[in-house]
Amino acid sequence: MMAHSDGVIGLPLRLLAREVYDKIVAIKGAANVALVTGEEKITPQRASYFVCTVEAMPVNRSFEFLAVDEIQLAADPERGHIFTDRLLHARGTRETMFMGSNIIRGWIQKLVPRAKFMQRERFSELTYKGSKKISRLPSRSAIVTFSTNDVYALAELVRRQRGGAAVVMGSLSPRTRNAQVELYQSGDVDYLVATDAIGMGLNMDIDHVAFASTYKFDGAMTRSSMPLRWHRSQAGRDGT
Repeated sequence: MMAHSDGVIGLPLRLLAREVYDKIVAIKGAANVALVTGEEKITPQRASYFVCTVEAMPVNRSFEFLAVDEIQLAADPERGHIFTDRLLHARGTRETMFMGSNIIRGWIQKLVPRAKFMQRERFSELTYKGSKKISRLPSRSAIVTFSTNDVYALAELVRRQRGGAAVVMGSLSPRTRNAQVELYQSGDVDYLVATDAIGMGLNMDIDHVAFASTYKFDGAMTRSSMPLRWHRSQAGRDGT
């Protein structure tokens, strides 16, 4: 995006949008970058680069570069119509990029026949390590659960037994979430307790990911999933 004179990127998470915004600001300067999400709006008058949640992308403005991350969410029963709309109608004047899982490749080929596909392999190998008590988890671990109440309960357990833990959830305020992410990333604490939202592109230095539960209520039903624990993986794009 920054190789073009202007651009917009749509991301699936507010926290991820903030992360990308901070990176672009460090290179292009705050006056040239806008952040637009459901809870934050920073729009300098002369901003050339817009970092947004997919729902908040300024579709009525023309950009040389346009990108949508996690485009496979077009299949999501709640947000899918927004991602599908972007896939069908959102285009950059010089370059358009849809990023996501290979599972949507067939649909993109049907809907956008002229699309070119580029594939990137994982940077790390994912290895299942078996079940383990929370008290025995190694440092630089993320513990993922599907309930807000469980997040706080597990964080308190880890703090009592291991000395410290950061907490990340989508419902936290931007300032609080950013502070918690920095607490973990800086190494002040070695454990992160979070909802599964961190798997949607949030990039953090995590060596182990443990699931506290193998069941999740998805808004309509409780469904099970295989228990996983990843070894020496990076959460986010390489760990989903």
